Amino acid sequence: MNASVIPRSAPFSEQQRQWLAAIVSERFLNPGGAGEATTGDDGLLDDLDSAPWHDMDLPLEERMALVPEGGPFLYRIMAAMAQQDCGQCGYDCKGYAQALVEGREPEMGLCVPGGPTTRKQVKALFEAHGPVAAAAEAAPLGPVGQDPRNPWHAPVNSVYALHGEGAPKDTRHVVIDLAGSGLTYRPGDSLGVYPQNDPALVASVIGELGAAAETEVTVKAGIALRLDEALRDWLDITAPSDEVLELLAAVAGDAGEARALAALAEEGLDDSPLDVFDVLRRHPSARPDVQAFVDRLGRLRPRLYSIASSQSMHPEEVHLTVGVVRYEAEARQRKGVASNFLAERAAGREVPIYLQPAKDFAVPEDDRTPIIMVGPGTGIAPFRGFLEERHARGASGGAWLFFGNPHRESDFLYQEELEGYLEAGTLTRLATAFSRDGERKVYVQDRMREHGAELWSWLQAGACFYVCGDAEHMAPAVDTALRDVIREHGGADEESARDYLRKLARQGRYQRDVY
Repeated sequence: MNASVIPRSAPFSEQQRQWLAAIVSERFLNPGGAGEATTGDDGLLDDLDSAPWHDMDLPLEERMALVPEGGPFLYRIMAAMAQQDCGQCGYDCKGYAQALVEGREPEMGLCVPGGPTTRKQVKALFEAHGPVAAAAEAAPLGPVGQDPRNPWHAPVNSVYALHGEGAPKDTRHVVIDLAGSGLTYRPGDSLGVYPQNDPALVASVIGELGAAAETEVTVKAGIALRLDEALRDWLDITAPSDEVLELLAAVAGDAGEARALAALAEEGLDDSPLDVFDVLRRHPSARPDVQAFVDRLGRLRPRLYSIASSQSMHPEEVHLTVGVVRYEAEARQRKGVASNFLAERAAGREVPIYLQPAKDFAVPEDDRTPIIMVGPGTGIAPFRGFLEERHARGASGGAWLFFGNPHRESDFLYQEELEGYLEAGTLTRLATAFSRDGERKVYVQDRMREHGAELWSWLQAGACFYVCGDAEHMAPAVDTALRDVIREHGGADEESARDYLRKLARQGRYQRDVY
């Protein structure tokens, strides 16, 4: 049976609600349709991966409106996620929602692409619903290196710069040794890396607390550590949690500082560069008990990186392409935790890692299938692995890469490798967009439109289309350009172009690894 999926509380007129319900039922809830959601006799969806709200292109309000009226609380929590199944939270979207609802996961802000929007929505849903009981038992640990809770400690063999002199960016190639691990991966998978906080930032936080580095504190599962070790390896000191802000407000001796901290706790610091050190420095009367402070800091989470290699060519290694994050804010240099750890301190030492298999992002099994890859900047990472795999397998299908960065001279990542693949025939076409080299800025989506007729012919010939990179700006721009190509060269209107892309996605021919 089909369930009504548009709640009467949704912000639509009755006519709009009935029209939208009909569209959703036709496209998503028609039993027997490939890749479409169906419901059982109890009215519950059989497969949440095919739920109507499980669409990364829908804004949050539309996703929430697609949850069936009176449906399980799980549906609303899942709809609040960014729907990218990126794995950065340690789950897919469905799995994270289930872990929250079942009480196995206490942290509500782990959806990286959803950011503060998702965290606030999830928090509001739980406040309206009421607390859930904590799970009696944690899920059993998975194999070493295949479960975020059970990482493999792997040596970092080398880290080297990919940019030339004077480049506006800093991107590093990282080679990690898998010898003895037994770990296997496919191109398209991701690698989780547990970083360490910057020792200088750790020392600054301890200094502001007025504590000693060797002070003993307790972290997860009763593990006793020195304070500097806990702040370096276990706790998030770059993004102040709401709980730590509330604690500081409660202990502040100055009434003005207490009010300011309470306001920060209420509003959150989601759009602010301020870290824990900044907050402590600006509110000198707020000096909590050290253990209470540690208890309220968030966990230092692993970072996921698209794997930039194939084990067909590197049997005992995994490679990463890491964009190093550094910027100035509030008169201080800020550093991305994981990228600077890998760039500055990881070479020659062991780091905890785990594999995150891709859900819907992989090289076609049929080597005769053409592939089109769009990966500007570090988005080239998985496509380096794709090309290595296709080269090792002697794939005969064409391969077309769209790559972009600011300058050809300094920012053409893996240029020699790509030119070698062109010469070998592994890479059939290479379209580049170096945005700062000409009088006008040119991006990969512009190159797609320029080559629209040939791009359309590749799609009609059965090519798979892949995108990797920025989810906020690049991926939507590429999606728009792709629809433009379909309209101009396929004779489609806007809705037909969208239908064409939905069909490609259902067939596994439109795949995105965006973040």
